[in-house]
Amino acid sequence: MGNTSAKALDLTKGSLFRKILIFSLPLMLSNLLQVFFNMADVAVAGRFAGSSALGSVGSTATLVMLFTDFLIGLGSGVNSIVAHCIGTGDEAQVKRASNAAAIVSLVSGVIVGVSGAVLAEPLLRILGTKPELLDGAVLYMRIYFAGMPALAFYNYGRGVFSADGDTVKPLLFLLAAGVINVALNLFFVIVCKLSVAGVAFASVISQYISAVLVFGALVKTKRSYGINFKDFRVEAEKVKHVISLGLPAGVQCAVFQTANLFIQAGVNTFDTVMVEGNAAAANADALVYDMMSAVYTACTSFMAQNFGAGKRKRVIKSYFICLAYSFAIGFVVGVGLVFSGRFFLSFFTSDPAVVEAGMKRLTIMGFSYCVCVFMDCTIAASRSLGKTIIPTVIVIMGSCVFRIIWVYTIFNYFKTIPSLYLLYVFSWIITAAAEIIYFVMLCRRFLPACVPKTDGAKNRRLRRIKQRRKKIRRG
Repeated sequence: MGNTSAKALDLTKGSLFRKILIFSLPLMLSNLLQVFFNMADVAVAGRFAGSSALGSVGSTATLVMLFTDFLIGLGSGVNSIVAHCIGTGDEAQVKRASNAAAIVSLVSGVIVGVSGAVLAEPLLRILGTKPELLDGAVLYMRIYFAGMPALAFYNYGRGVFSADGDTVKPLLFLLAAGVINVALNLFFVIVCKLSVAGVAFASVISQYISAVLVFGALVKTKRSYGINFKDFRVEAEKVKHVISLGLPAGVQCAVFQTANLFIQAGVNTFDTVMVEGNAAAANADALVYDMMSAVYTACTSFMAQNFGAGKRKRVIKSYFICLAYSFAIGFVVGVGLVFSGRFFLSFFTSDPAVVEAGMKRLTIMGFSYCVCVFMDCTIAASRSLGKTIIPTVIVIMGSCVFRIIWVYTIFNYFKTIPSLYLLYVFSWIITAAAEIIYFVMLCRRFLPACVPKTDGAKNRRLRRIKQRRKKIRRG
């Protein structure tokens, strides 16, 4: 693979336990920083612009995540494609895949940005956003979505670097952009008195800073996936390949949030205090999920590279190690948030009633986070084997259709907050069971083909020897 980056890990050799941990920690810290910086938006709005600003920004959370999760999913698809190419050792394929992914990501970012800005008001109205929160929520979304092309490019760059085992660069870039985001948040809201608009402007600026830093690193690197304008070529075949794997991965992530729109609509049937409490407590979802998501990325990268290199045992072992790591994170952090919930919620609001409302969500979700790893880690594993369409269909049925049915049946009957939040764990269990069955089928079908030819030849010779011995005994 040409010049090897000092930061890159060889994912096809060495201890998987140690390397997956080394790979995941910078990525986990990167995700946590992203969560903390997003929390800063909500915290600054709630603390310095009032509960109304908190409710306005919080009311957009599910919609914003619907669009941004699509771009994040697209980035994970890029990660899988490039990691597989790196595993095969074909530099030309790595370059072509990276170039195609860059174009697909940028175009997707522009489409998502325009769509989000145009659909902001009608979608918020459909969700039943409180009239007193609507204007602020629409303003926040329309400004925020101007940063989608930058977010798409950053996730493309992170996917490419992670595919090569380098999770440090994305962390450093995000750290720099995030610090600026927090500073601008405080400046725009406290000094300039821009309230919701100030929070949105700070986010957009920080997103473009992170994208510029990623772009500079890709231009500078000598690795085959780097950007070189002299030989930058985009092939239609590779674009189709990126779309065929990246688009379902993006849709797969967005589907979760599509179902959550109906959950948000259910939350909106309660009073404003409950809406604000839900907005504050929902920050815990991002905190826990993004920590586990780092391990899912590791799962895709390690499995895809080893799949490309033909190392079957490492492919399977990577899956189980990532499953164990992500389960431990979900359990420890989730339960920890239950017992420290009021302290956690105090970062977003000083209103005791809002804190109590947030605890209703946090108590149920805290004990449930560890369940979703069986679904998400298995989806990442299937993606590493180049399969995204069937997992997406399973997600649509288990985490979208099922949740919608639950909202209009179970929740509609009881009309309580617990009856709404419990749908998460039940949908995770059902979807995980189906995803695991499909993954087992994939393993039986594809992983034997990963065994190097030398091993296959050796096995065939052993079989012939055994057959001769049987003939001798019979004779």
